[in-house]
This record gives sequence, structure tokens and C-alpha cells, in this order.
Amino acid sequence: MKRITDVFFDLDHTLWDFEKNSALAFETILKEYDVRVNLGQFLSFYVPLNFQYWVKYRNEEISQEELRYRRLKDTFDLLHYEIDDSVIHKLSDAYIQYLPTYNHLFDGTFEILDYLSSKYRLHIITNGFHEIQNLKIQNSNIAHYFTTVTNSESAGVKKPNPIIFEHAVNLANARPENSIMIGDCIDADVRGALQCGFDAILFSGNGCDDQSIKKVATLSELKNYL
Repeated sequence: MKRITDVFFDLDHTLWDFEKNSALAFETILKEYDVRVNLGQFLSFYVPLNFQYWVKYRNEEISQEELRYRRLKDTFDLLHYEIDDSVIHKLSDAYIQYLPTYNHLFDGTFEILDYLSSKYRLHIITNGFHEIQNLKIQNSNIAHYFTTVTNSESAGVKKPNPIIFEHAVNLANARPENSIMIGDCIDADVRGALQCGFDAILFSGNGCDDQSIKKVATLSELKNYL
């Protein structure tokens, strides 16, 4: 390991349990708007669609508005559930409103942040939307661990674009060669960081066969590296 001074985390799917919190938000808003679909079936379509549309959004192929609308529209189409566009837009807005009110973190989040914050400066780099990501960080009581938070809106680009990593290290007054990125996405987090001179660790890297990449299955395993 290089001499590490600064540790950068992704937020969603790395510290903040996106799938659990998202399911709870949908359970609430589908009831509120009397959308009569089975939650499990809804999520079985929505989750992979959301992933696909986030890849498109990350690659600048669709806008934020298209992402928010099309992931829901396509889900209802696959469910053969007739619903007006006006209701889809209301559901989309309500989802963004409710999502940061549920704040389940992955097991060991507080313990690893306590451990690391005594040794390093901690930061976040996220592709999420500015307002909602800040609410997640504040509401889950982890804001005090982080010296800086960089999001794609403030940087003007999304991971793995090198500009967001350069923006983050400049904001942190850090150096790439003394920095490490921890995240769940091999392309956006790991390869993006490595290309910018960071070290990197893939969190929950199921299915990753690249032996050159450091991987951990749980947050507590970060102690093996840091």
C-alpha cells in the first residue's frame, strides 16, 4: 500500500443501503398514491431498470429528468399496469422526497468510519443528486466523519470522468498518490480512481474476477488494507 492520507468513499451501495431504503420509499409512495401493484414484482423490474438507466445517465446518454421518468414508466409497462404520466411524475417527485427519510446503512458503517477517521481524512465522491445526497448523509448521522463531499452536480461531470476525481482531491487539498477510493462500481469507482492515480478497493465485488483489484465483501474487511 502507498502512504495513504485521504480515504474517499462512494455513498450509495457502499455505505448507504440504497436497495433497502429504496424499497421502503416505494412501499410508502405506492400506498399513498393507491398504485395497486405487488411491491416485490414492482421491484423485480424496477431494480435492474434503474441500474441500466443510471449507466446511461452516468455516460451522459440521458438527462436526470429522463432517468427519473423512464425507470418508472418502463416498470409499469412491464407490469402491464395502466397509469397516467401525471401520476408517474408525482410518484417520481414523491420518491425523491421520501428516499432520504429512510437511512439504513450497511453493517459496520459506524465502526469502520470510527476506525478510519482516527487515522485518515475521510471524503465522499458520489454521482447522486446534490440535495438528496446531502440529506442522506445528514439524516443517517455520518456527516461529521467527512471533511469534504463531492457530487457530480458540483463537479459538472460524473464518475468515472477524471474531472470529478481531480475536483475531489483539489477540494480535499489531497494528492492522488496518497488517496484511495472505496466503492461498489468497478467502472465508476475503482477503474475511474485508478486511472487518476488513486489506489482503490471494490466493495462487495461479487462476480469480479480481476485479481489485480483489491476487494472486500464487508466494510470491516477494510481494516485488512487500511
